[in-house]
Amino acid sequence: MSANEKLLDVDHVTVSFHIGSFLAGGQLVAVNDVTFALYADKPEIYSIAGESGSGKTTLANVLLHDLEPTEGKVTFEGRDLSTLKSRRDSMQFMAKVQPVFQNPFETFSPLRRVEEYLVETAMQFGRAKNRRDAAKVADEALHQVGLSLAEVSRRYPHELSGGQIQRVSVARALIPNPRLILADEPVSMVDASLRMAIVNLFKKLRDEQKVSVIYITHDLATAYYISDRIAIMLRGVVVESGPVENVLGNPLHPYTQLLQESVPKPAATEREQWAQHIELGSTEVREYGRLGCKYAGRCPHVMDVCKTKVPPEQEVEGRTIRCFLYNDGAMPETASPVQTGNLETA
Repeated sequence: MSANEKLLDVDHVTVSFHIGSFLAGGQLVAVNDVTFALYADKPEIYSIAGESGSGKTTLANVLLHDLEPTEGKVTFEGRDLSTLKSRRDSMQFMAKVQPVFQNPFETFSPLRRVEEYLVETAMQFGRAKNRRDAAKVADEALHQVGLSLAEVSRRYPHELSGGQIQRVSVARALIPNPRLILADEPVSMVDASLRMAIVNLFKKLRDEQKVSVIYITHDLATAYYISDRIAIMLRGVVVESGPVENVLGNPLHPYTQLLQESVPKPAATEREQWAQHIELGSTEVREYGRLGCKYAGRCPHVMDVCKTKVPPEQEVEGRTIRCFLYNDGAMPETASPVQTGNLETA
């Protein structure tokens, strides 16, 4: 692919679900008009952060072609995912876009030895024609994550630690030689002592293997530590996105500010201090059905317009933001000034 060509293009994607009874139900918009792109010549870690119920996993399912968007489209290497109809098309896509899921113990059956999955994956994606060659491919992938086939051979998933089995999950994802790994909450099930090893592995894959990573998380600390860019989601809407130093180092949206205040603010060269586990707030389901800005019910700077209209996307200080406080670059007279540091909440 040529320079500046898009590897992944998410174009105004919306996902709606019917809820309630057939006659009396309504629509839940789980993902609302999300747009971003990753570029072929610039491997990066793009984080999507938000509290539980913000639409992160629904969006992940769309990106993995497990779910069709209600509106908009997703293209990978220039091809619309909706055109992937045959098994061959799907296998070619899966070889280039691989998932790493939250709970590695749910990825592997407790009744099968771990190396069977790795050997099977190597043969399924054409990396090897026989089990001997497949074992070599599996060993190479395991070495990339700090393990070896000898360490996991003849062992069942429960015989490995949480950190080991998650690294095996990453190794399995690497076997087809993907261009993109989609990691959905990959460190939430491992101990704090192992969390850094996993996130450092993603940085290594980006830098040495030139693999882009979409990192989905509710942990702002690890997101700041490993991300190049980040999108903050609230009830299906990306309210602020851009370079991680801008969005988390100097947040503009009141919701991002609220999230950031619970995280220590080290110098840019001291990202390791962000490695402690920081979780976002609890879900408020009623916000999904709110008209206007989804954060209007909690925002200390709410205005009347916020309660009835959806804020448009705007470019402000090196990031994209949805907030009427920055409408047309001018702050409405009825609004209180927004602090660019931490918010003080009652």
